[in-house]
Amino acid sequence: MKIRVLSSILVLSLLFISCKALTRIPSTPSPIPPTSVVPPTATTSQDQGSDNLGDPLYPKMGNGGYDAIHYTINLNVDVQKNFVDGTSTMDAQATQTLSSFNLDFHGLDISSVTVNASLADFKRTADELTITPASTLFQGQQFTVVVAYSGTPQAVNDPSFGNNPVGWFDGPSGIFVASEVNGSMGWYPVNNHPTDKATYTFKITAPKPYVVAANGLLKSTTDNGDTKTYLWEESVPMASYLATLEIGDYKIVMQKGPNGLPIRNYFPPTDSAGVTEATNRTSDMIAYYSTVFGPYPFEAYGIVVIPEDLGFALEDQTLSVFGQDMLDEITVAHELSHQWFGDSISLKSWQDIWLNEGFATYAEALWTEHKNGKAAGDKYMRGLYDQAQSDSAPGKPAVADLFSQSVYYRGAWVLYALRLKVRDETFFKILHEYYARYAGKSASSSDFIAVAQEVSGQDLKSFFNDWLYSDQMPPLPQMGQ
Repeated sequence: MKIRVLSSILVLSLLFISCKALTRIPSTPSPIPPTSVVPPTATTSQDQGSDNLGDPLYPKMGNGGYDAIHYTINLNVDVQKNFVDGTSTMDAQATQTLSSFNLDFHGLDISSVTVNASLADFKRTADELTITPASTLFQGQQFTVVVAYSGTPQAVNDPSFGNNPVGWFDGPSGIFVASEVNGSMGWYPVNNHPTDKATYTFKITAPKPYVVAANGLLKSTTDNGDTKTYLWEESVPMASYLATLEIGDYKIVMQKGPNGLPIRNYFPPTDSAGVTEATNRTSDMIAYYSTVFGPYPFEAYGIVVIPEDLGFALEDQTLSVFGQDMLDEITVAHELSHQWFGDSISLKSWQDIWLNEGFATYAEALWTEHKNGKAAGDKYMRGLYDQAQSDSAPGKPAVADLFSQSVYYRGAWVLYALRLKVRDETFFKILHEYYARYAGKSASSSDFIAVAQEVSGQDLKSFFNDWLYSDQMPPLPQMGQ
């Protein structure tokens, strides 16, 4: 995520989230494998799935007792009234015996809940939807939950943005979704934590002539007369905050990436030369990052440009979202690099967010170096150092500092200083090994540190303590090595 000015979150009343806290610097799912089912036992209070996953910054987000496998979100959207009506289906697998379990769900009116096609009891407490199936679910059992709901989706207040809202927005140009960190539960019931990834189907019906964009690949469209139904499939497991939906007046611009990778862009109909200029190097960026990080992890890419000044861009999986005021080449590079670091490798805890934003910020410098030479990359990093040196440590931010300059700038400097310490060949081996080991999974800071020590053969505990966890910024290293 990238935002133009951190305080802009407090200024705008319509959009408020970002993928990058940076003031501009000069210059169909696979079948679930069969598993054994634990024999029935008497139900106890321990058979209730946890209503959280214990994230240190978002202690009520996520739920225990099951793994989400696939979501099917089937919505009829009245864009003019900002009203939805439909169902969300979650296919999951119990990881313990469950007499009840929870989903995160904010607002909207629920008309029914079924588990394995039988009506289930449910209750709402704040953003916790507790579901009690007609029959106990046993460890290893696969099950399907269908929640029917309707209403006007409400954005969710997020403590990392001063309790400003994130999620579903009804703007002058149509509907758009920007959910980092906790906004997904404002438009569908979900296990809302990046450690429980799932594949997705989006079946979205909207009035003509609106165009619907979502994650993955567009599989079909169905003309219903006054409306059109768009069927999108994201076949690679995805963290919930990266699920997106845009409904508006868009011009679809198709490009080809490396090895024929489809790049589908959704631009405003009055596309300016600036949009083309900012995005015409996307294929080259994918090719370059594939050499320094590892193979591109998904089956498509592209961006949506919301024709409004939003002050942010966000790296939704396969389809990054940009406000029209954030569209420049360096931000395009930032959001693209998140497809590797943040989307493919997700976080074990939101406190590890420097693994997303520090990596993407350093990817800006890498792209600058690739285009203009090593000296240009060094200069870029020096600019970040001057802005970050008074900030606190990026390794364990408070929730209010989740998108601070420390996370972005000092996070990037952790990587650059590591490169200077271990030298180029070893550094890029570390990046490759980290990506290869955790692609499609979740990782923590300790996981990255372990890879760095293993690949380099060095004891780096003191280095990471200084750069990642110490409040005092280390002195500027010798540059240009």
